[in-house]
Amino acid sequence: MNEGRSRAEVVVDLDAIAANTAVLREKVGRPLMAVVKADGYGHGLLPAARAALAGGADMLGVAVIEEALALRAGGVGAPLLAWISGPGEDFAGALSADVEVSVNAEWSLDELLAAVRSTGRTARLHLFVDTGLSREGATMAEWPGLVAAAARAQADGEVEVVGLWSHMAYADAPLHPTIGRQVAVFEEAVGIARAAGLTDARRHLANSAATVALPETWYDMVRPGVAIYGLDPLGGNAADHGLTPAMTVEARVALTKRVPPGVGVSYGHTYSPTTETTLALVPVGYADGVPRAAGNRAPVLAAGAHRRIAGRVCMDQFVLDVGDDPIRPGDRVVLWGTGRDGEPTAQDWADAVDTIHYELVTRIGGRFTRRYVGSAGAL
Repeated sequence: MNEGRSRAEVVVDLDAIAANTAVLREKVGRPLMAVVKADGYGHGLLPAARAALAGGADMLGVAVIEEALALRAGGVGAPLLAWISGPGEDFAGALSADVEVSVNAEWSLDELLAAVRSTGRTARLHLFVDTGLSREGATMAEWPGLVAAAARAQADGEVEVVGLWSHMAYADAPLHPTIGRQVAVFEEAVGIARAAGLTDARRHLANSAATVALPETWYDMVRPGVAIYGLDPLGGNAADHGLTPAMTVEARVALTKRVPPGVGVSYGHTYSPTTETTLALVPVGYADGVPRAAGNRAPVLAAGAHRRIAGRVCMDQFVLDVGDDPIRPGDRVVLWGTGRDGEPTAQDWADAVDTIHYELVTRIGGRFTRRYVGSAGAL
């Protein structure tokens, strides 16, 4: 009955994270920023960061300052960049913890400079230019003013501009025409910054997909995220890039029952077996990050075979139809994993529910416990 094991757990292979990082670092042959935002893409912020560093990452990237401060509190001393900032951001806390920051606009730079003056610490600064994603970043109309202000602050000794960067909209479609356009805009933006005297700042543009497929975007540093967790950013087979998925999601059967043909299964009776069969109850649901849309669509490995979820996913549970195959309470059900043992992958789930594996691995949680295997980066 598998006594002592969690009813549901996310198993994270730290050695896989380290190995994936090493593969990517060797591929590009230049500094690599491992992105560990969003709780390490659902793999655990601190363990993922340590494993990536053990695999050769040169620095770490997070979205918000709170994530960077959590890494510092956990003993991570590697260079860190936090890049999303709004009004009233804790730049003073970032500066005191030697966290590099990014700004998108002159008003944000003004707030950073106020923190510089209050702490007496020089800021290590990245400037973000919007090259066509229309998300964060200064537009090309705003860029010269931001660059000029940053150059003045650098001349005054208040900041050191260490990065010029942007983000791509279609890197997962390597032949898309926006790629060339964004590269051209980025080159223009870098030229403006260089002309203003920001000659030592490293250029970085490549996310996971670009790190895998677009060498022309590698510049001085790459910053893969999902790829270091072994997921193919192009939506294919991670093994084609030498990557191994680091996350396995599994649960233990809570109940089994024999039912006659024609019974309705789960809310709304959207599934009914056509013959007498065995149903198995799996005690995780959408409160734990299992998409409700997975009902009657997503595959799992149970009783030695792939099974499609039978009926709707509920808040706390879903049901499997295993036919006449033997199954009992406590047996293991794998939602997704590496695929090496026949289990579905996160990509299989993404295809089934019409989403991306990024969303799946970052949302899984709730009452799942997390268990680590491997030793990379372990304290």
